[in-house]
Amino acid sequence: MPDFDNTKRSAGMKTSPWIILGSTAILLAVVIAMAVQNTNREKRYMSEVLSAKGAALIRAVEAGARTGMMGMMWGGRHLQRLLEETTRLPDVLYMAIVDEKGVALAHSDPSKINTVFRRAPQNSLDLEPNEEQQWELVAVEPDGRAFEIRRHFRPLSPGGRRGFGRMRDRMHHRTDQPQPSGEWFEPEKQQPLLIVAGLDTAPFEAAIRQDMRTTLVLSAILLLLGFGGFVSLFWMNSYRSAKRSLQDTSAFADKVVASLPVGLVAMDGAGRITFYNATAGRITGVKPEDAIGRRSADLLPDSLGGLKAELDRGRTITEREMDCTFPGGIRAPISVSATRIINDAGDLVGQVLILRDLGELRQLQETVQRQEKLAAIGGLAAGVAHEIRNPLSSIKGLATFFKDRLKDDTTATEAAEVMTREVDRLNRTITELLDFARPSDLKRRTADLSQVILRSLELIRQEAENQGIAIETAIEKMPSTVHIDPDRLAQCLLNLFLNAVQAMAGGGTLTVACRPKGSRFVDITVSDTGPGIARDQLAHVFDPYFTTKNEGTGLGLAIVHKIIEAHDGTVHVNSSPGSGTIFTLRIPRNTGSAERRPS
Repeated sequence: MPDFDNTKRSAGMKTSPWIILGSTAILLAVVIAMAVQNTNREKRYMSEVLSAKGAALIRAVEAGARTGMMGMMWGGRHLQRLLEETTRLPDVLYMAIVDEKGVALAHSDPSKINTVFRRAPQNSLDLEPNEEQQWELVAVEPDGRAFEIRRHFRPLSPGGRRGFGRMRDRMHHRTDQPQPSGEWFEPEKQQPLLIVAGLDTAPFEAAIRQDMRTTLVLSAILLLLGFGGFVSLFWMNSYRSAKRSLQDTSAFADKVVASLPVGLVAMDGAGRITFYNATAGRITGVKPEDAIGRRSADLLPDSLGGLKAELDRGRTITEREMDCTFPGGIRAPISVSATRIINDAGDLVGQVLILRDLGELRQLQETVQRQEKLAAIGGLAAGVAHEIRNPLSSIKGLATFFKDRLKDDTTATEAAEVMTREVDRLNRTITELLDFARPSDLKRRTADLSQVILRSLELIRQEAENQGIAIETAIEKMPSTVHIDPDRLAQCLLNLFLNAVQAMAGGGTLTVACRPKGSRFVDITVSDTGPGIARDQLAHVFDPYFTTKNEGTGLGLAIVHKIIEAHDGTVHVNSSPGSGTIFTLRIPRNTGSAERRPS
């Protein structure tokens, strides 16, 4: 199963591209809000600065007019000159004095004197009597804007009007430009006047436009960064997803390949082993960690290394059976399939060997053949036994008859006794043959295995002592009873004990051990110190009628094998000349369940 905790943890560590996009949108909104705030602040600053500057200009004009009128007998011409000179100051577009009907009585542009000013006031020039000043942004030609500030024009104080009227004739002189009338200077005819100053807003608007451009640039940069981050994270997440998918696929493939029931060996173009699964290690006896990186010629037997020449010729090897001896002396029959790996460019990438252990298959084949042979022998034995037993009974009866009739003839009596013994031997052989041929119908019940073993030993103890054979036992306490047929298993053990006693005619030691094998099986070991069995005879010891003794039917071990097999167990023999013989019986504790038969 996949590790969901690690999957969740790795998913939590990733950053979604939408988070970057959302963060960018928030930053963009913040930048725009700050830009709007800065623009409003710039406009307020512009209004404050220009209001203060316009008010200062107006006060300066009023102060100049007041001073000139009181001390220097100024008239309209002098005030006109003052307005013209004032507009020479930087950022001053125009100045004018307007009456309540909107007519320019004086203007920095003489051509506009006595003309209707740009904006005709409705009443008292839109200023309340107690209102100090007023400003607004107005359009001016050509395609510009002015910050226009308006105030009531008060050039004369109450005590400064005397004598001013006498100077009005001096204000009338001929010029090329229109001149202001002097009547509005007369104290008795003085009317509400408005002085207007228009200031240039271009520097401030340029600054505001620069701020807007900066805001646009920052916004564009943020959008680019956000889009770039979004795309980068999208690609990164796609890369991570693809990488994780590749890792999962690789892990899945490695797990599947590592768990294959066949050995898989991969080599690179130089012949070094790059992959070696556990099954290959079990077949060859070499651990995968010891095989990786080694040259195949140093690790694999010559019979496998010789396949390289065939592969180099472009041949593919399929299911070739051979017997190989691997490092450590392990000999195993295997089936080999091999092929070369060529890339799209036609270059050699490596080679792959698939090894299949044929040991179990051959074992199974031998078991099947043996079962078929035993079935045929059993059917034949059952028929032959019934046909032979009746004549044997007649022969034994006649031998007994002649023995009694010819009891005075020693030679005849001895011949009759020989006939009787031979008939008994043949009858015993037929009985064993029938035991071997009859079906293995077990009467299973729960029994104490140690008691079955000890009772069987008691049956041969006297014979063993007569031959000088010591009996040793190593029976461990069983954690539970086993489900067996005690009588058939006792017969099986008795056959093994008798074989061991007969093999040690000159004395020796018979050792019987019983111990649990894991939680499912029990091992019973019967070993002797006899002459042993030759290696070429070990494969036939369980065949019917195979025997190495001068006297014997050769059915004892065949019956042992049949009884243990009926218990869903196995029997193995290990022996070599001069080292004695060890028989190992492995039976399941509960034969009633569908246990997997041990190998």
